Amino acid sequence: MNKYLIRFNKSKGEPDRGSEEHVWRVFENGNEILARHVRINVRSWSEQTGPDWNIACVGKMSFYPGVDIVEINKDEEMNQWPSQK
Repeated sequence: MNKYLIRFNKSKGEPDRGSEEHVWRVFENGNEILARHVRINVRSWSEQTGPDWNIACVGKMSFYPGVDIVEINKDEEMNQWPSQK
C-alpha cells in the first residue's frame, strides 16, 4: 500500500514532459508517472506540497502502458483514512 499524490501537469507537451494529452502527474514513493487519465477508486483528500496542491490517496496503483492510464484501487487490508491507523 502506497501513498499517491496526483497533480495537474502544467508543463504537458514540453520536451520530456509527455504529450499535450498527458495532463496528470502521479507521484508514487518519489517516482513520477505522466498519465493521460487517472481513475481513483479509493478515498482521497486535498493536500498541499510546497506551493502546489495535490489530490492525495492511499492504495495500490496499476499503470496501463500504451493508453497511459493510472488506476488506484483499494488494497485488501486498507479501508481507513491514513490518520485512523
